[in-house]
Amino acid sequence: MSNQYDPLTGELQEPHSLAELNDLQVDEVFKTVMRRVYLWMALGLLVTTGASLATVLTPLGGLVFSNIYVFYGLFFGELVMVMALSAGIQKLHPAAAGALFFAYAALNGVTLSSIFLVYELGSIGMAFLTAACLFGAMSLIGYSTKKDLANWQGFLMMGLVGLVIASVLNIFLASSGLDWVVSIVGVLLFLGLTIYDTQQIRRMTVQSIQLGDEAVEMKMGILGALKLYLDFVNIFLYLLRFFGRRRR
Repeated sequence: MSNQYDPLTGELQEPHSLAELNDLQVDEVFKTVMRRVYLWMALGLLVTTGASLATVLTPLGGLVFSNIYVFYGLFFGELVMVMALSAGIQKLHPAAAGALFFAYAALNGVTLSSIFLVYELGSIGMAFLTAACLFGAMSLIGYSTKKDLANWQGFLMMGLVGLVIASVLNIFLASSGLDWVVSIVGVLLFLGLTIYDTQQIRRMTVQSIQLGDEAVEMKMGILGALKLYLDFVNIFLYLLRFFGRRRR
């Protein structure tokens, strides 16, 4: 944020420190950021849905699922995109960051298209609707709460590590009971992350204002959309694992 001219004093004002930031100013920027976050997220989910349908309804699906190397190549490509976008958001031009986000959403749609081959369409729709309702409620809590949730980070990270370990372990055990527990814990964990990440977007917005980032609304909109997009997709997938009816 560059120095601002004060018409009353005729002097240039220095950027505000964190302690000097007016709550109303922060709230106004945060509201704008969150509008962008939800818009980018909604567009990303539309791109993911379109890419999933295009994969299962065209020969692209045969190419992806008939060759394990292609599938895992796409999967690792997603990981690289997520890390590049998360790490480089401050350096990337907003247009480049937006293009990278949509490319990731499309690639994710290609790999997620396998759910249409495994689960009934009604189960997918029900899981999506349930995930949308739960996500909306949790994000609203994170948006409106005044309690500092920074101390949640350690517990959430430990939960993620435990979830990954249990998921990998169950690949070898193939336990339906453990799969049920993993699904429940996965839903609860990513609901908690939705609350935490929504508040974290506010914290990052304040920090960007403090550092004088003039593109704070665009950059935080894209990065926030990526965070909440990942939370929503995981809530949806764990719900689908929990009560989704498989095709016979």
